[in-house]
Amino acid sequence: MSDRPDDGSPNESSSNASEKERRGDAGIQRRDLLLGGSSLAAMTALAATAPATAQVQQAAPAPAAAPTSTGPKLGEILPFPQPQRPVITEPDWRKVPQPKPVSIRPPKGAPNILVILQDQTSYADPSTFGGPINFPTMDRLAKEGLTYTNFHVNSLCSPSRTALLTGRNQHQNSQAAVVDGATSYPGDTGMRPKSVAPIAEILRQWGYCTSMFGKSHETPPWETSISGPFDRWPARQGFEKFYGFIGGEKNLFRPYLVDGTTELGVPRDPNYHFNVDITDKAIGWIRGTRSLTPDRPFFMYYATGGAHPPHTPPKEWLDVYKGKFDQGWDKLREEILARQIKMGLMPPGTKIAENPPEIPKWDALSDDAKKVLSRQMEVYAGYAEHTDREIGRLIDAIGDLGELDNTIVIYIAGDNGGTAIGGLNGTFNEWSNLNDAPEDIPYLKTRMDEYGGPNSSYPNYSVAWAMAGSTPATWCINACQGGGQNQGMVIRWPGGIKSKGEIRRQYTHLIDVGPTILEAVGIPEPKIVNGVEQIPMAGTSMIYSFDDAAAKDRHTVQYNECSGNRSIYKDGWMACVMHRAPWESSPRVDDYAKDKWELYNVAVDFGQATDLAAQNPAKLKELQDLFHQEAIKFGVYPMDDRSFARLNATNAGRPDIMAGRTEVTYYAGMTGMAENVFIDTLSRSYVVTADLVIPKGGANGVVVSQGGLFGGWSLYVKDGRPKLAYNWLAREKYFIEGKEALPEGKVTLVYDFTYDGGGLHKGGTGVLSINGRKVGEGRINKTQGAVWSLAGETADIGMDAYSPVCDDYDPWENAFTGTINTVKIKHKA
Repeated sequence: MSDRPDDGSPNESSSNASEKERRGDAGIQRRDLLLGGSSLAAMTALAATAPATAQVQQAAPAPAAAPTSTGPKLGEILPFPQPQRPVITEPDWRKVPQPKPVSIRPPKGAPNILVILQDQTSYADPSTFGGPINFPTMDRLAKEGLTYTNFHVNSLCSPSRTALLTGRNQHQNSQAAVVDGATSYPGDTGMRPKSVAPIAEILRQWGYCTSMFGKSHETPPWETSISGPFDRWPARQGFEKFYGFIGGEKNLFRPYLVDGTTELGVPRDPNYHFNVDITDKAIGWIRGTRSLTPDRPFFMYYATGGAHPPHTPPKEWLDVYKGKFDQGWDKLREEILARQIKMGLMPPGTKIAENPPEIPKWDALSDDAKKVLSRQMEVYAGYAEHTDREIGRLIDAIGDLGELDNTIVIYIAGDNGGTAIGGLNGTFNEWSNLNDAPEDIPYLKTRMDEYGGPNSSYPNYSVAWAMAGSTPATWCINACQGGGQNQGMVIRWPGGIKSKGEIRRQYTHLIDVGPTILEAVGIPEPKIVNGVEQIPMAGTSMIYSFDDAAAKDRHTVQYNECSGNRSIYKDGWMACVMHRAPWESSPRVDDYAKDKWELYNVAVDFGQATDLAAQNPAKLKELQDLFHQEAIKFGVYPMDDRSFARLNATNAGRPDIMAGRTEVTYYAGMTGMAENVFIDTLSRSYVVTADLVIPKGGANGVVVSQGGLFGGWSLYVKDGRPKLAYNWLAREKYFIEGKEALPEGKVTLVYDFTYDGGGLHKGGTGVLSINGRKVGEGRINKTQGAVWSLAGETADIGMDAYSPVCDDYDPWENAFTGTINTVKIKHKA
């Protein structure tokens, strides 16, 4: 496209390796040093004889006293044992030979590892998989490596990410749903158990430099405050460097970021964009580690926020796809399938699955609707391509260091199907739909000129575009049919893969990535990590397929479950259930036994166009029984089919640091408090009491704020007088202004809000008072009722730290210039 902006040797493994070799035992058997028995003696001997940079696994055989056929092998227990300190009786150092230090390193020639995960991109969005969006980086990696057309993910973000990072199924990670909706059931607590060690932690203990850049959505929301605990933050899960955000999504222009476990302020660059930032930081980290520790390979997890909502690329990418989707989603699906067949991704005769009946035909839409909806896809496409090109910058930087050919690059196009939160119309501000205040086409048309830009735009496309992106399948996020779990994946590793530019059709899954990495490195799956016995990985290494396109599938059974939606795959067949559609607030039936099951021969019908349930009831029954067995085996039960009710911690039964609290006292400097760690101010009456000291000449700035550009409230002082701003979903703003200035000295400033009640989005009356005297009063006609922005925006004392609630003060320089002793927020009866 001419109008596009400027672009910014390991051991080979046999494809016929046994299961024992897959677990890494073969590599360890080449290194006879054993743990257990007299392993400490062996380590001590190594310390005394090996050079300073010795790799433990390349040491001479252990002394004869060490066992040779029993006990755990090297690396099956982590951390490695410390060498015994010999008893020294000679006082003079000149007479004592100096021992060499021991360094733990992976096997000689172990590759670097780069795992890339795009966010909420559909299977057939990238050009690599026949899609309409140019993905030059993925295309390049596919030409130089392998394209896996039969790769699968879970149906939601958190379950997919934990599966990728651990090699275990979602419920083994206790991630049945997004972590924000965790319950207290064993497979759904949101708290990954210590018996499930992440790949990063294993590699770290083997001497790898480890890092993560981007999005982490695996930390329980009640553990995201300054109080911790930090055990389940990325920086304590094996990633020695973490830079990004904790939560599901962020404002890409003004994100709330952390470095390790340290909260960062908002970047002051007006041209800032998150995609660019994490790429810059990732490149800097790789360069630094190659400069300082070139003997240690790196493991990087680059988990970009693109192309998850908000669909807000840099401004120069807003119009790159102008007019490219005017044909609509029905025609687009036909175009995608034609390309897939031409590229050899799908066989001739492949059929497109019919969309659910709720998805309208493009030709039936009004002209205004077509203009609005095509614009949504244009902006999304620009955002997705920009994300891929930033990944390309990272790849090029590794190449410039001469490290690319010794790096396994695993690029996964998305963590689940395309988003459904935009509903049928799409949305200018995603939080409108999440607060059950959808935006209609006439309103969306009025905001088209701002769509995708940095000011008050937090957009999400129509779910119909997500369906188109799943071609030849249909459905999207939350669904366990094709569109919810099919994904594109490519692997490049010249040092270990002879084949280039080839397609692999073996059934593969996120949980296969961990075992693949361990086998490629040549280390075993550990049985004990940090003193805790480990649950065996559920995945299967993909290395057997690297140089054998005809290799028989080794991953033959896989379940999936999401809010009662479920599927089971076995040997080319899949049975599935749509229990509650992504846009439905309640399940279709009140009894799982009444669900209607579908059956597909996905070996020949990848898109799941032909339901064979009625024709083959015996196969359906076989798979239903198998799902039940797998569900018990992996801790799926009970299934929880609630929707937004799970966002309420009390309803869900999960921990909540605000549980039962009706009054909280905050202090100056407490910023970056996510919604789950701040007192609830939604759909209720409350009083804010600020104990202030006003200096001579007066004060200005924000006293307390919650939320930001896309919905929130702020109590602040302007020109010496108190004001209250309320932003309802970036659609309506209300102001209450005090008529008197705050006097010098000690001051008690109160904002008293009385909610009308009667449901969500109702109004209320706010009163401002100074030292017990009313100085202002006003109406707020609409309020947010369900959610502010989860982890996307924060509550802050003494400033509006991230995106501003209103434009009545500077978006950066808005800190309160007086003294804040306390700010108390109390619920009213």
